[in-house]
Amino acid sequence: MAGNSRRQGAIRKTGTKKGAVVGSGGQRRKALEGKGPTPKAEDRPGHKAYRQANAQTKRDQARQKKADKPELIAGRNPVVEALRAGVPATALYVALNIEIDDRVNDAVRLAGDKGISILEIPREELDRKTNRAVHQGLGLQVPPFEYAHPDDLMAVARNSGEVPLFVALDGVTDPRNLGAVIRSAAAFGAHGVLLPERRSAGMTAVAWRTSAGTAAKLPIAVATNLTRQLKAWANDGLMLVGLDADGSVDIDELELAADPLVIVLGSEGRGLSRLVRESCDATVSIPMAAGVESLNASVAAGVLLAEVARRRRAAGRV
Repeated sequence: MAGNSRRQGAIRKTGTKKGAVVGSGGQRRKALEGKGPTPKAEDRPGHKAYRQANAQTKRDQARQKKADKPELIAGRNPVVEALRAGVPATALYVALNIEIDDRVNDAVRLAGDKGISILEIPREELDRKTNRAVHQGLGLQVPPFEYAHPDDLMAVARNSGEVPLFVALDGVTDPRNLGAVIRSAAAFGAHGVLLPERRSAGMTAVAWRTSAGTAAKLPIAVATNLTRQLKAWANDGLMLVGLDADGSVDIDELELAADPLVIVLGSEGRGLSRLVRESCDATVSIPMAAGVESLNASVAAGVLLAEVARRRRAAGRV
């Protein structure tokens, strides 16, 4: 009969999904309490922005970990060239039982003259150290590069007594291009090179070798935010000139060359980023023969720096 508590199913069992058996347990009161402000998207686990921020942090940590490790220049010719160019090194690795030629003798002699440790190791260990690169039995260990602060570049220019000239790179990711730009910057009187913290090549063993050792003589700084640093230099009185295929002036009309100057170079494919281009006082192009679309960053940098150096000599500003 209805209401008979002994009848099976007449009493709700505990743990069913219909709610509390007796009272609400204070849940209604808690439901009325505020939970505070909504956290930012990047602070909410599971949100796309949170995952992206975490992924970027992991990439930055991996890049920093890699940057803190010494690198090896592999191969007989590269090792000898690096030693001759004065690339700083901490050890020369020579594989056991390799065939000796003039390049091996030169590498050992140059390393000995510079006080660099010479270590003989099994070929398998050198394979591991060079990540299976074609080392031909020689590997030169290069320590992590020590970058300058952007303010250090300005101090170097002021102490030189010359009109400041800097080169800033925007999105140049090939270390060979970076090394070649540094070499041109040193050759034509620049006081330093500025790199962005992200989306840029760093001073790896390849960049060291391509720079022919000039990276040891020219300060290279890293900016956390390239656009912000360029604007800071502009506030200090420097003119910003970006190299662009569709520049507002061509290289023959670059009247700003004798002024305190920052030359900004973009990548060969993408060119200057929008914010960097908008920060420039002028953009300059290099006239070329018909049928040739562009020059790579290092060649274009050499052409523009040579023209700036020529104009400064003509104006007596060197």
